[in-house]
Amino acid sequence: MPRFKSVHKGLKLLPVDFDKQLLPGSFEHALCYLVDHELDLSGFHARYRNDVEGAPAFDPAVLLKIVLLAYSRGIVSSRKMEAACREHVLFMAVSGDSQPHFTTLAAFVSNMGDLAAKLFAQVLAVCDRQGLIGREMFAIDGVKLPSNASKARSGTRADFLRQAEKMEKAARAMIERQRQSDHSPEGEDQRAARQLERLQASARQLRAWLNDNPEDHKGVTGRVNLSNRTDNESAKMATGKGVIQGYTGVAAVDEKAQIIVEAQAHGTGAEQALLGPAVEATAHVRSPDTCYTADAGYHSRAGLEQLSAAGIPAYIPDNGYRQRDPRYAGQELHLSKPDPLWDKNPKPRASKLYTPADFRFDPEQKTCVCPAGKSLYGNGSHCLIKGLRAIKFQGAMRDCLACLQRAKCLRNPEKTAARQVAFFLPRAQREDDVLEQMRQRIDSPQGREMIGRRFATVEPVFGNLRYNKRLDRFTLRGRERVDGQWKLYCLIHNIEKLATHGAWQ
Repeated sequence: MPRFKSVHKGLKLLPVDFDKQLLPGSFEHALCYLVDHELDLSGFHARYRNDVEGAPAFDPAVLLKIVLLAYSRGIVSSRKMEAACREHVLFMAVSGDSQPHFTTLAAFVSNMGDLAAKLFAQVLAVCDRQGLIGREMFAIDGVKLPSNASKARSGTRADFLRQAEKMEKAARAMIERQRQSDHSPEGEDQRAARQLERLQASARQLRAWLNDNPEDHKGVTGRVNLSNRTDNESAKMATGKGVIQGYTGVAAVDEKAQIIVEAQAHGTGAEQALLGPAVEATAHVRSPDTCYTADAGYHSRAGLEQLSAAGIPAYIPDNGYRQRDPRYAGQELHLSKPDPLWDKNPKPRASKLYTPADFRFDPEQKTCVCPAGKSLYGNGSHCLIKGLRAIKFQGAMRDCLACLQRAKCLRNPEKTAARQVAFFLPRAQREDDVLEQMRQRIDSPQGREMIGRRFATVEPVFGNLRYNKRLDRFTLRGRERVDGQWKLYCLIHNIEKLATHGAWQ
């Protein structure tokens, strides 16, 4: 039987040189160099007034290193950060063997405020100085993440008013029952008293919230949005995995080295309204030749008119561009996959009624022929169906009543005499219309190339933040604090790019 050298596991006392734990080219080496030599932390220092009296405080540089290193390793909990500073050599080396309490770390992140934006701008300036920003294309995209807010506590003021009245009515009923009932055992009296106290406390909190918020929360479109009593600046938004209560994190990424040039968090799921703020915030970074790309969620007339008025080139597709692009032909075969071994071959369609697609419609001659080969006559050439222009046709009675395909053409053949069908007409677009111009730009070879470049630029960035950094939710409340936490994660991504491209090795 072979013999191998023993492997030691567990506790062992060793002398450790903290400086040698920070290997050149690693994230922690770039982080420590940035914090110690590049970043201006005077905004953090201004918060302390213990130069004459008071206990010594932890250096903000140390706290910042701990938080950023923890975020880069997928650690968000301040308790886990405190434990890492006691148990992990790398955290000891970065913090200089400091062991701040978890409440100190939590308060540092929560009270950072606008200082996170200043840190992000300073790191971005270092990236620019290292030549990592090409200014040829900025790709904009966003991700919807839940926040530290309860989805169940969302509603309008009318909803909350009804809830408060219902709680107060239930409390009065409990009091009345206690007055009319005979003497109950001591345990039941105590339980009823605690239940009544909780119900009255909830009603008082709800009334206080209504007094502090006299108006409904309105979104960017002016419509009344649902308020949230936990975090009123968050929003209820639909995602691919259901409805969440949270924020949308938006990032503008430069194509050259995938540097995030702007990061914002907004309490809305309407992406059309987020294009303008992202473009305006990157004005100091872009050049006159910088073009913007985004997905179809950011396509709107107002946004395109704003870009056109400013003379900013952009490639923002509409929702129907995939139907026009031959590269996406057959994509419907991959929309539903029960398992990895799902058969992607087209299945024979079951028998169903004829749809307008089965009728031969000639938009030039304004004629229509049914699947049985009979011509239909027009009975409405200027119709409006849900605000869209349409033309209607109806089959002749002599043809429809004697047709052998009535069962496939009419839903109720015994009641309906003739088939009617309508075709929507394309909207008349002017050549100078911004939507038509963008449509032509996207359908061009250059536009299709830009769509592919957008995918390759911004999607890996969100993959790094969501998967590698395990960012699955925001842990703070309030837009300013959530925006700061989102900027910290994007700042970590930029520091990784500095380390990867050989800065300070």
